[in-house]
Amino acid sequence: MAPTTHNSANTPKTAPDPKVQEALDARDALAAALTRAGIQLPAMDIRTPWLDDREAEAPYALVNLGVCSAPVAHALATVIRNGLDT
Repeated sequence: MAPTTHNSANTPKTAPDPKVQEALDARDALAAALTRAGIQLPAMDIRTPWLDDREAEAPYALVNLGVCSAPVAHALATVIRNGLDT
């Protein structure tokens, strides 16, 4: 199944199913933590498989971190390394 992307521009107005909500919450928590560390991943979004008429809920939802520049990747590595050293 091909994934679909959910972001602020195309997030459904109805309450998302639990798997999608979990991924949205995880994306938001990660974005907040990265912001506190001075890092922004502008392409973060949520991906779910396309749903057909037989499926009531998405079988899974993934947090897509997108791509980032080399300096952002280095900043992420530094934050992770420093967190592991404490």
